[in-house]
Amino acid sequence: MNGEWHDKIFSVTEKGFKQLALDIFHFQYGANKVYNSYVNALGISPTTVDEIEKIPFLPISFFKTDEIKTGKFNAEVIFKSSGTTQTINSQHHVKNVSIYVQSFTTAFEKKYGDLEGWCILGLLPSYLEKGDSSLVYMVDNFIKQSQHAQSGFYLYDLEKLKETLLSLERADQKTLLIGVTYALLDFVERFPPDSYRETLKNTIIMETGGMKGRREELTRMEVHERLRNGFGNNEIHSEYGMTELLSQAYAKKEGRFQCPPWMKVLIRDDEDPLTVSVPGLQIVTSISGAINIIDLANVYSCSFIATDDVGKLYADESFEVLGRMDGSDLRGCSLLTV
Repeated sequence: MNGEWHDKIFSVTEKGFKQLALDIFHFQYGANKVYNSYVNALGISPTTVDEIEKIPFLPISFFKTDEIKTGKFNAEVIFKSSGTTQTINSQHHVKNVSIYVQSFTTAFEKKYGDLEGWCILGLLPSYLEKGDSSLVYMVDNFIKQSQHAQSGFYLYDLEKLKETLLSLERADQKTLLIGVTYALLDFVERFPPDSYRETLKNTIIMETGGMKGRREELTRMEVHERLRNGFGNNEIHSEYGMTELLSQAYAKKEGRFQCPPWMKVLIRDDEDPLTVSVPGLQIVTSISGAINIIDLANVYSCSFIATDDVGKLYADESFEVLGRMDGSDLRGCSLLTV
């Protein structure tokens, strides 16, 4: 059945999500030693898990201490979290990198159209320097798929990036500038709005989070306000992903993320981490708490992750990220600890 997972995951419907998630839970319980031990330690029998909210979610910290693998394999690639020099970095052992490529390509194109129509500019200096970032792998693949002559990465040559943005704008070229938060803030502080000869009407600015201890921690709302003022864009877009996942959610406005069909966010109770709320009848308008994620693309690692992020989940299944749990490590994707 292993060879059938790919098609099942990326063709899943809302109606079929529950059953596929339960099927993957049983697969991972049987073939993932770490997850199996964790579920058993909780005293949960897999035979009682018949609803999504009953699935045990593995604390994300296990990716720092263990190899999270479902089945036996030599990883095609091992992605590592950015972290800081004082933290232990997470590692994600990816059995088949083509699953990741299919996940991020399909998710992006569902939101933004064919990559071939875009010019992709990546402003990810610290991630590029590390060389084992899943974010860099994704953006590099976007650049290649775009096939645009001016697509590429930028390290610290912000003057060249500015001239490229203006050149593309004059050509009416649809452009995506995707950048780590601190680097985008560096850019707008170096080039105030009155230094632009044109408004970036054809350019989307997308922040991926990430202060990495280089700047003061800000809420996403504060970050977006500074970036809007600096770039002159009506809305700043956001990407939500992490080393431990093979899927991303995107927010086009107001910081409200939406998941692709094979990914779902749940909220766990602050007092009882084994109690989760799912969209629908349990949520009239919104509910806040720690974020749990189901990522079916993680079929060969663990699809059920209890993150250290705090957020708000809405009845329509969109969600906001409000910050980090107290006491969690400062990660590359963090904005504010609440």
